[in-house]
Amino acid sequence: MIYDLPAPAKLNLFLHVTGRQANGYHQIESVFVPINWMDRISLDLRRDGSISRSDESSAKAIALPTEDLCVRAAKALQLATGCRLGVHIHLNKTIPSEAGMGGGSSDAATTLLGLNRLWQLGLDRERLARIGVTLGADVPFFLHSGPAFVEGIGEKITPLTLKPMRFWVLKPELGVPTRAIFESPDLRRDTNPATISAFVEAPFGFGRNDLQPVAEHLCPDITRACAWFRKQGLAPRMTGSGSAVFAPAQPDQERLTAPAGWLIRECCSLEAHPLATWV
Repeated sequence: MIYDLPAPAKLNLFLHVTGRQANGYHQIESVFVPINWMDRISLDLRRDGSISRSDESSAKAIALPTEDLCVRAAKALQLATGCRLGVHIHLNKTIPSEAGMGGGSSDAATTLLGLNRLWQLGLDRERLARIGVTLGADVPFFLHSGPAFVEGIGEKITPLTLKPMRFWVLKPELGVPTRAIFESPDLRRDTNPATISAFVEAPFGFGRNDLQPVAEHLCPDITRACAWFRKQGLAPRMTGSGSAVFAPAQPDQERLTAPAGWLIRECCSLEAHPLATWV
């Protein structure tokens, strides 16, 4: 058994939609930053080839689907390698769902990294990423080591070195279905391409989140979360497809208390994924 593997969340410091492929996938540009808000996964070897999963979370407000991304990741790895071993996955979720923080994708990536070691497959990062992108566009990022400039549908990853950052992350009670945002006719899909050098000059003031206007229409709590941050003197932005909103923390700022029913955490950026050395 491999115990207590971390699966960190991420924030999108900006997110531009630059086009749409013929197959319907959207082209994006974004800077992803992993943070220390984490799910935890333990893997129990099964020799009968079966894949199973239990929900170890203390708060089970939303039931996990039978075939969540952890289970799908394990099955995809079996199929790609012909491995006849199985696993029981113990999943302890703290990253909220429908938040735009990549919790499911991070769980899938950590499952791939852990099973690569548990099953002694010896796959490199590139091979794992090719499997990961079939599960979700964010999965390849979580197989890399730290902050990155992400392009394409999420498969083009350029590592970045950024100074340590602190954020307040606020998650309203309601979430937003990602598909509804990307299917909206109101989504802007023609933002001009960005450059890494332009972002590095002003990392907190750069660009915008093109998904945010549509997400705010679908979930007015996002608008309210941004307004709440502004009342605290902070500059908010939605991450991913929402509904979580974040703001850079100010030095020596007092602890914030979220409105009733909402989650708030003070988080730090991670210079590297905790399992970066595993491949």
